[in-house]
Amino acid sequence: MHAPTAGPELFSRLTDDVVASGSETVGVPTPSTGETLHELPRSSADDVRDAVARARLAQLAWARAGFAERRRVLLRAHDLLMDRGELLLDLVQLESGKTRGQALEELYQAASVTRYNALSAKRVLRGRRRRAGVPLASTTRVRYRAKGVVGVITPWNYALSLAAMDVVPALAAGCAVVQKADDQGALTILALRRAFIDAGVPEAVWAVVAGPASEVGEALTDQVDYICFTGSTATGRKIGEKAGRRLVGASLELGGKNAMIVLDDVDPEQAAADAAYACFSAMGQLCVSVERIYVQRKVAGPFTSALVERLGSASLGSSLDYGSDFGSLASAAQLERVEGHLDDAVAKGAEVLVGGRARPEIGPWFFEPTVLTGVTPQMRAYAEETFGAVASLYLVDSEEEAILAANASEYGLNASVLTRSRRRGRRVADALEAGSVNVNEGYRGTFGSVDAPMGGVKASGLGRRNGPEGLLRFVDPVTVSTATGLIPLPRSGRDFGVMVGPFLLLARALRVIRRR
Repeated sequence: MHAPTAGPELFSRLTDDVVASGSETVGVPTPSTGETLHELPRSSADDVRDAVARARLAQLAWARAGFAERRRVLLRAHDLLMDRGELLLDLVQLESGKTRGQALEELYQAASVTRYNALSAKRVLRGRRRRAGVPLASTTRVRYRAKGVVGVITPWNYALSLAAMDVVPALAAGCAVVQKADDQGALTILALRRAFIDAGVPEAVWAVVAGPASEVGEALTDQVDYICFTGSTATGRKIGEKAGRRLVGASLELGGKNAMIVLDDVDPEQAAADAAYACFSAMGQLCVSVERIYVQRKVAGPFTSALVERLGSASLGSSLDYGSDFGSLASAAQLERVEGHLDDAVAKGAEVLVGGRARPEIGPWFFEPTVLTGVTPQMRAYAEETFGAVASLYLVDSEEEAILAANASEYGLNASVLTRSRRRGRRVADALEAGSVNVNEGYRGTFGSVDAPMGGVKASGLGRRNGPEGLLRFVDPVTVSTATGLIPLPRSGRDFGVMVGPFLLLARALRVIRRR
């Protein structure tokens, strides 16, 4: 384990960047020990309004700077992220409790998102000609105008990558951002922001506020021109309702109760390794992690044995190196939630296949990766999102039964299929009701595909991040049509009488030549 590259002096410099006019702070603990890591300033509703006002002025110049300048700045930020990688990895671990390998996934994702949006924004958002309604009478073009100030509300669990996935495309599109950071991920977000500021993003173009959702989050949603939220479905519904009343857009990545289907042709050992990571990366505190495993009965015995063996022998730890397989839950509240779901299930007849114990000798919020069987609809773990170190295993007799069970959820964020046959995997994937489906992987295939959209269906959210769709969130299309004067359009009853024949002939001709 190397000595951390981050300490109190750096924490103080980073937290000075929070927009906060008062002196109130709150202590933020680290999951590795439960001790206070740093003191985070508290923003007020007035601070949010001030940050948005400054962002509006700064956004005008940022948008006028053009694609080439924004590309230059964002690519420089990408390089600074790489240069400061060890610091960012330390901060992710210190704030979230995850392992270094899982922190590395976040760093790679943030860099990928930055590079993709820097290089793709002009191609996706440049103006284009469109077919005019009456050929030769006019020409039509569509251009894209940045929405203005974007509000971004990100959670603690993937502070680095989720911030990048919303903030960077907004910047690439020419928007300014005011971001509400969760207390537990604020240092990571501030270090990410600092790399972009040092690369040339004006300070006011990306502001960070922190504080209670009831004050800071509400004020942000009241002020901005578009809102990005990642979090619970209950909170997402409230934000969506408020955005709807204001007639501003929103993208909402919400909860999930994600399913994995293990088909009967798998290699049990490989499938167990894939399932273990899909369920317990970041100790299950990931919106796209798996909480329901449906295993075909033919392979259930060897698969279950391999899964129990793998999880039972996994190493838990919080060291700043690559020696641990799984890390810690992020807070006392997370530990309480996990124990609540587990105790409820066991009291109602569920069986613990592996895990099921807190590990305070390692750290205050460590908990063993836990797999249950015999989970029924009467138990909280059956349909509620646990968002922690508990998954449930079910036996099924056929593909069809597995698909129906996987789809029988109010959520539809991510799903996974394990099989030796890619064709079979794709067939099952096509039948699953989820915004993302991974074949022979848990979540990283779709999560890491920054050129493809990511988001949920049903109660798992609205809108998409990543890919061209992720950029198009932050612009309004503007259609501009110019009369050519070659064919004057009718302006009087007599004109229409003269033109009726040619107009109808034109419509028929366009149909014949299949011209849209």
